[in-house]
Amino acid sequence: MKQVLVVDDSAVIRKVARRILEAMHFRTSEAADGRIAIEECAKAMPDVILLDWNMPEMDGFEFLGALRRMPGGSEPKVVFCTTENEVGHIARAMHAGADEYIMKPFDQHIMRAKFQEIGLV
Repeated sequence: MKQVLVVDDSAVIRKVARRILEAMHFRTSEAADGRIAIEECAKAMPDVILLDWNMPEMDGFEFLGALRRMPGGSEPKVVFCTTENEVGHIARAMHAGADEYIMKPFDQHIMRAKFQEIGLV
């Protein structure tokens, strides 16, 4: 069973994502910001990271850079979640090492489709 780390400063988003992912048969863990997520990745690198872009402490862009520099940090698939629909914002994330993106709000069908696109479902 693949492990997904859900990184978002919103407890509601983490809860919704966790329910969807567990229904898709993923194990899940959570982090409320990028700094906590880096600590979790140092303990055990997940297979997938669902990453919010706008967070306090360490935002998604900073987290992604730090992740990709870690030993084994190039392995996890990263799907970033955003409310930003500007092409430049999405391109910046993909250039930084994200594998895919999901627009908020998302649902089970959107999540499944994106995970299929990157070969996880």
